[in-house]
Amino acid sequence: MIKLHDIRYCRVGVSNLEDATRFATDILGLDIARRDGGAVYFKSDDRDHTLVYFEGDPRDHVVAFEAGSPEEIEQAAAQLERAGMPVRYGSDAERDARRVRAMIAFREPSGTQIELVFRPGHSGRRYHGRRDAGITGFSHVGLCTTDSRRDEQFWTRMCSAQVSDWIGEAPLLRIDEVHHKIALFPTTRSGIQHINHQVEGIDDLMRSWYFLRERGVRIVFGPGRHPTSGARFLYFEGPDGLVYEYSTGVRSITAADVEAGYRPRQFPFDPTGFCMWGSKPDIPEFRS
Repeated sequence: MIKLHDIRYCRVGVSNLEDATRFATDILGLDIARRDGGAVYFKSDDRDHTLVYFEGDPRDHVVAFEAGSPEEIEQAAAQLERAGMPVRYGSDAERDARRVRAMIAFREPSGTQIELVFRPGHSGRRYHGRRDAGITGFSHVGLCTTDSRRDEQFWTRMCSAQVSDWIGEAPLLRIDEVHHKIALFPTTRSGIQHINHQVEGIDDLMRSWYFLRERGVRIVFGPGRHPTSGARFLYFEGPDGLVYEYSTGVRSITAADVEAGYRPRQFPFDPTGFCMWGSKPDIPEFRS
């Protein structure tokens, strides 16, 4: 089994790099870590970077996870190859750009590129965004799935993810105690469906709601509260239509919870399954 220790970063193609950079800093609230090779690297916590924009196809998305050792990288590569999933080892230039010591790249069953990396860099400089959105860190991704049952099996049987809950046929998957680090939403395409950053509290969430509305940013869901994770949330649209989320108060599922009998729950794939306050999503992948 491929052990996923943490989620590390997303790489996203954008049609206009400078406009996207202004969004990341002035609206989303991230800090520029560096510009390198036609890409901009952004910080949201103590990691070297958690988001990269590069000028390219807006459908070109990458999500990276951390491995615990070079041996885990090698074992993962062998397991993927045995399953008929081609694996590519990162070049020196790719490893240097990502600030990692080792990496492999492959495509999960729906077609999104996944990178498994070893010894990703941390920063000696604290995160302090240009806009104080209250961000405490990059937390999870929603991924598009063209076959949710097949992809759930990939993440849970080949990788180390576990189902925390389902919304319809959309599984919410954890790789540590956080309720979910991966969410799979049925659709007809591959790629990232949304990118989540945690914020410190509900006050940060509501300040952002007013801030985004005043600047004409399209809010597509919320403010609301997820009945699955318990998190309060706000979703809004970024460059090239990619959705971003702030949330706070996500629940943890500990080993003690599992020992006490925690079982994944089934929620309806309708607005009540996504929000317990009554907000209705204007997000295609969240509508039946």
